[in-house]
Amino acid sequence: MGKAVRPCATRHGVHALSEPSPSRRAAQAVDALRHGWPLAITGAPVLQPVETGFGEIRGEAMLVSATRAATLKLANQLEAAVPRQPVLMRAAESFDLGAALLVADPAMDLHEPLKGPFKALPLDWEPQARAALELARMAGILPAFLVDPAGATEPVRLDAADVSHFADAARLRIATRAKLPVAAAEGAQIVAFRSPDDTREHVALVIGTASTRHAPLVRLHSECLTGDILGSLKCDCGPQLDAALHAMAAEADRGGWGVLLYMRQEGRGIGLVNKLRAYRLQDQGFDTVDANTRLGLPDEARDFPTAARMLELLGIDTIRLMTNNRAKVEALEAEGISVAERVPHSLPDNPHNARYLATKRDRAGHLLP
Repeated sequence: MGKAVRPCATRHGVHALSEPSPSRRAAQAVDALRHGWPLAITGAPVLQPVETGFGEIRGEAMLVSATRAATLKLANQLEAAVPRQPVLMRAAESFDLGAALLVADPAMDLHEPLKGPFKALPLDWEPQARAALELARMAGILPAFLVDPAGATEPVRLDAADVSHFADAARLRIATRAKLPVAAAEGAQIVAFRSPDDTREHVALVIGTASTRHAPLVRLHSECLTGDILGSLKCDCGPQLDAALHAMAAEADRGGWGVLLYMRQEGRGIGLVNKLRAYRLQDQGFDTVDANTRLGLPDEARDFPTAARMLELLGIDTIRLMTNNRAKVEALEAEGISVAERVPHSLPDNPHNARYLATKRDRAGHLLP
């Protein structure tokens, strides 16, 4: 017979179980949404994620983004809707999860065009609603919830303020290093980074010999499964990655060095599935910015504090940054990284990505021809 497990005693008595930290509660909430479990954010009704939910669950109201509400022609639609602004609404009849998903996903509008009528409701828990929509983005699911649903399971509890602690960059650490010969540079080294709050594991590829005498040539590259691995022609990610590695190898041949930060933030931070939903909307005629907006998601949600922390852990505070995006320069400098030079990094377009690159230039301010 095994021994009974007892609380650990100290000279002051018995340890009580400690309350979870804000970062842990936020991580648990993101995990809950991926599993389809509801949230109970202090001061708000229980919120059931629509996309990942399961079982016989029904609700009288839904929480969606303002941009999604506008496409559903709600009475309080906003002409200049902010993607993550929350809207509470209800229909003439209650929603089950299947009906709610058709309401939540704009990529289904052409297939299922008849929805509503809907009515906007007063929202007196806006901070909690904003937190829920942001948690949905972090989890890579549609930003839509059934509100106070019948049949939901026990919710995961947290405070709205906990969300800002998710994947705190300060808690990132180097997990391991190894030599990694790659086609562009056989002497490259890979460095893996891990945070206790986040399942994403970022890596850096260091090419050449690190030196404090030379600012490294640095590229922040966000993960792109379709472009980096499958060779998609819809974006320029794969060619940019390859060209950056070869540019760093050439830099190393001249006595300098380079660092590629490969960030696990698919779709500029909205996740793979939502990126593919945006692709489906692009197939319907929307550009990349409008596609994200119709999904109720931001066009830019990348984690620049984590990128800056990776550089800090590598002992780098000054860089030459390969980018066409001035906002990326500003974001890194705001995190304490000195950008000594912006190095242009554009490649020729093709018939499949010409509109995408034009949108980056004309609507996102990228310095492209």
